Amino acid sequence: MEEVNIIYIIVLIVLWLNKKSHLKMTNDAFLSILAALVTNRLIKLIYFRPRPFVKKRVGILIPSKVDSSFPSKHTILVFAFSSTIFFYKRILGSFLLGLSLLTGVSRVWVGSHYPSDIFGSGILGFFIGLILHKRSET
Repeated sequence: MEEVNIIYIIVLIVLWLNKKSHLKMTNDAFLSILAALVTNRLIKLIYFRPRPFVKKRVGILIPSKVDSSFPSKHTILVFAFSSTIFFYKRILGSFLLGLSLLTGVSRVWVGSHYPSDIFGSGILGFFIGLILHKRSET
């Protein structure tokens, strides 16, 4: 699923290069990425949940860190970015949210996260995008 990250990077670069018409959206997209990283880090500082492969509940397909399982950094990042885009461009945002869902599912599939980690991370990421959008409306 790492190849999917290229799509997010390309979308961000295209939006940034076309910043005259999408300046507010691009700024919010960058802020959503930053906010997701900060949120992820803060939660991991105060909450620890062993990853599924550490507790021997599942096998792991791809090597992973042994830090806290919640929140999923991949999932919170892509949902924050996708939801931010969704509030400006519904079709592109819907496509990216679909990819975000696949990203989350892939994190469970490879044994790095529990489904509840992905659900919670997706909700957090979506609300980061929503809060940034509401902030920029005022």
